[in-house]
Amino acid sequence: MGFVLRAFSNGMDGVFIGGCRLNECNYVTHGNYHALNMVLLLRRIMEHIGLNPERLKIEFMSGAEANLFVEGVNGFVKKVKSLGPLGEAEGIDRQELKARLAEMSKLVPYFKLVNQEKLASRLKTEEERDGLFTKEEIDRLFSEMVSYYIDPEKCQACMTCLRRCPAEAIVGGKNRIHVIDQDKCIKCGTCFEVCPPRFASVKKLSGEPVPPPIPEEKRTLVRKGKEK
Repeated sequence: MGFVLRAFSNGMDGVFIGGCRLNECNYVTHGNYHALNMVLLLRRIMEHIGLNPERLKIEFMSGAEANLFVEGVNGFVKKVKSLGPLGEAEGIDRQELKARLAEMSKLVPYFKLVNQEKLASRLKTEEERDGLFTKEEIDRLFSEMVSYYIDPEKCQACMTCLRRCPAEAIVGGKNRIHVIDQDKCIKCGTCFEVCPPRFASVKKLSGEPVPPPIPEEKRTLVRKGKEK
């Protein structure tokens, strides 16, 4: 999904993905099914942020079917031209569009995490694929989106979450109460998983605002027995 969103962010009006035929993959991973499910999910997300999902297409063919590839690409190019420039045709300001795409790109790890089971599906029929991700499900995904917050009363500045955060979204240090930078957080849940149970300072919030971070001057951790 990250590659597709980057293409749109760079000004592409449409993205075409070609893959080998389903059930004919030479690898046990059957990555073409995964790619298909990612496209189905991303098309719903595109709808949610106001983009025409027809701007993203995936087709399957063998390496010997050059004519099918040419027909598919030419048909897609014609379709995208009829849709018009990305964003402009949907009535979205360029800066607003880039902001929406940037936010979706940041959330790709979260989308993968919460849809892990469905993304591994190997659905056989078009009807099954059409129902894999529903509009209502995607709306709920956003309305009930999780956030993570470090309780300053429980944080012991052990630096475990800070070191493990893949997005470097946690601010802190030795004897400094940690704070999650919500603008950088990708909602992967790593901090929640690695926080030592004896501290349990990382809280998982769903569909509710994140409390404001404590001021910089109050982040120094005063340990018991060391108070003056």
